[in-house]
Amino acid sequence: MPSPDTTPDLTTLRPRLPSPLQESEDERFTRRGLRLLLKRDDLIHPELIGNKWRKLAPNLEAAAGRTVLTFGGAYSNHLRATAAAGRLLGLPTVGVVRGQELADRPLNPSLARCVADGMRLHFIDRSTYRHKSDPSTLAAVLHAAGAQDAYVVPEGGSNTLAVRGCRALGEELRGPADVVAVACGTGGTLAGLAAGLDPGQRALGVPVLKGGFLEDDVRRLQAEAFGGPRGDWRLDDRFHFGGYARTTPELDAFARDFEQRHSVPVEGLYVAKLLYGLVALAEEGAFPRGTAIAAVVTGSPFPS
Repeated sequence: MPSPDTTPDLTTLRPRLPSPLQESEDERFTRRGLRLLLKRDDLIHPELIGNKWRKLAPNLEAAAGRTVLTFGGAYSNHLRATAAAGRLLGLPTVGVVRGQELADRPLNPSLARCVADGMRLHFIDRSTYRHKSDPSTLAAVLHAAGAQDAYVVPEGGSNTLAVRGCRALGEELRGPADVVAVACGTGGTLAGLAAGLDPGQRALGVPVLKGGFLEDDVRRLQAEAFGGPRGDWRLDDRFHFGGYARTTPELDAFARDFEQRHSVPVEGLYVAKLLYGLVALAEEGAFPRGTAIAAVVTGSPFPS
């Protein structure tokens, strides 16, 4: 067991839990007899936002003061959140970044924020990155990064601890919503959320990456975290807009319009795609009249 003086006390960061749930009047839903609720996980903490808090908190406690090493792309919200957590809690952090070619380029604003928060960046080629979960490849990466004794958190933060941590999100939403929708990157939030809901509630995941691989990943994560399938969930993979970090003028305009309608900042890589998907599904008649839909706002725009 880690000694009390090495395990970080996350209560000192004063997270706002449970996060607020607010009803949003939106004629695109109300004219079809639907209610739209916004689960404001973006208000949990100003720097460890949304599902990043729910996934990182149990892993930071498990790290027990050791260096935390994790993975991400050049615009990874997860890398920024891990770096911020390291600064706030006094933990050393290492970010393994996809793309060796980026090592000799000026840092983009996202990676620059990581460095400003004390994260040490280690760039690897894309082929190695694809195999980062293989034990031998991971060992080589840790050695090259000088972090052999680090506590490793996977890309996106989705592991057993994270999935169990996200179960609380579903538990907070028991009762008020019939459908709970969340944008998905690595699937950990959906896996935990679905496990926390009541029977009769449904979870809907909107992947922001293309490829159709996420269903197997969510099933695997639930098996590892809970021993088998949990909850009623499904994916709709039509709203990725070309893949991660991809957007279009149509999506950008949608996000600006939603912000103006509801005075809620809309993060573009995840939340905008989720909300766009829900409006499209409502227009398609995918939800019966009387359905209450909760959309999980998992992040805020960067820079914030």
